[in-house]
Amino acid sequence: MDDAPVLHVDLDAFFASVELLDDPSLRGRPVVVGGGSARGVVASATYEARRFGVRSGMATALARRACPDLVVVPGHFDRYEEFSRRFRSLVLDLTPIVEPLGLDEAFADLRGRRRLVPGPLELARGLHQRISDELRLESAVGVARTKLFAKLGSKRAKPRVGPRGITPGPGVLWVSPRLEAEWLETLPVEALWGVGPATAAKLGRLGLRHVRDLRGLDPQVLAAQVGPAMAGQLAAYARGEDPREVVADRVAKSVGHDETFAVSRQTRAELSADLRAHAEVVATALRERGVVAHTVTVVVRYDDRTTVSRSQTLDFGIDDAGGLRQVARALLASVPLSQAVRLLGLYAGSLRPRAGAQVQLSFGVDAALGDALGAATARSRQHQGDRAGLRDAIDEIRRRFGRTALGTAADLRVGGVETPRQRGRTAFGPDQESPGR
Repeated sequence: MDDAPVLHVDLDAFFASVELLDDPSLRGRPVVVGGGSARGVVASATYEARRFGVRSGMATALARRACPDLVVVPGHFDRYEEFSRRFRSLVLDLTPIVEPLGLDEAFADLRGRRRLVPGPLELARGLHQRISDELRLESAVGVARTKLFAKLGSKRAKPRVGPRGITPGPGVLWVSPRLEAEWLETLPVEALWGVGPATAAKLGRLGLRHVRDLRGLDPQVLAAQVGPAMAGQLAAYARGEDPREVVADRVAKSVGHDETFAVSRQTRAELSADLRAHAEVVATALRERGVVAHTVTVVVRYDDRTTVSRSQTLDFGIDDAGGLRQVARALLASVPLSQAVRLLGLYAGSLRPRAGAQVQLSFGVDAALGDALGAATARSRQHQGDRAGLRDAIDEIRRRFGRTALGTAADLRVGGVETPRQRGRTAFGPDQESPGR
């Protein structure tokens, strides 16, 4: 087992499994997390739903036709992030060299544990058990000599859905040299890292349907279809080679929030109002992570599915909702509204730690920079400098007493402060058909 230093762990049906923990009455029923409207998409499905052919990425409308008793639950990203932090902490107990992949997956480099007892397989089994005991979630763990085979191993360790129902998986799988050789002869090309439907179709036109078909192929022929970088990577995988290292502390490149509307927006005023809520969600996420952004991007998708984006790079770090809104609205003003808009997104990128970041105070700022975007950037800089103390005070009160304990005048509704939108809540489409905010 000394030649199996890489571990890959994947939380099974993660979003759906968390929802079942929060609502045990859903257990045993076909449940998906996703958008509930005609524009919704399935993000996660229980195995009871998968028996009907329901899968991630499927339109919710199609999933409902396949499974009339389907239960659709909207996403709750705050809960998923909470469980993800606890999950990552368990993996870090094994080794400090952990590479997260989204909220529910991670690689771990066990080379530092090679000469210690227990060995890699025992460590994997221990992690699998702790996830079950402490998080009450199911997981699949692959142990192998490379990242490629570790990820393939975790996939094979999951339960399987077949004509006779759900067959439990082993939970933990060691990919031995014998198993590696077997997979390299039998696996389809889609099993390889980075081969999605489009790449698989290109390979299929060359008659390449199995991993074994890639061996001995002229590299130039393969490169003509998928590019030289991908061609070299696929050829290496076909030989069972994967030189990639586990990269610790992979930092998110951006924080964002987008919304697919139940009813498409027709006017710039509607979209401007939506940006206000988007900016609040993104700014809160930035501050919770202790980072500031130097790039602001607005994404608009029209009813015909074409997408346009506008970005602005700032010479100061920003984590203020008012400042983000200023820049975002100026970017939106440059986007043509030739047709109705079905999706609006706001993203903050080029993230850096908040501590020590350059934050320009408002003294001497000239708001008249000549054009609308320049003026908006200057106003954003003012917001960032002037409101720092207020932001920190509001954040502390909300941490102690809840997110609706305090808000601005614009947040007030009959009965109290409006509940802030959750980041990612509508990432899979709107929850319902109504256009309500």
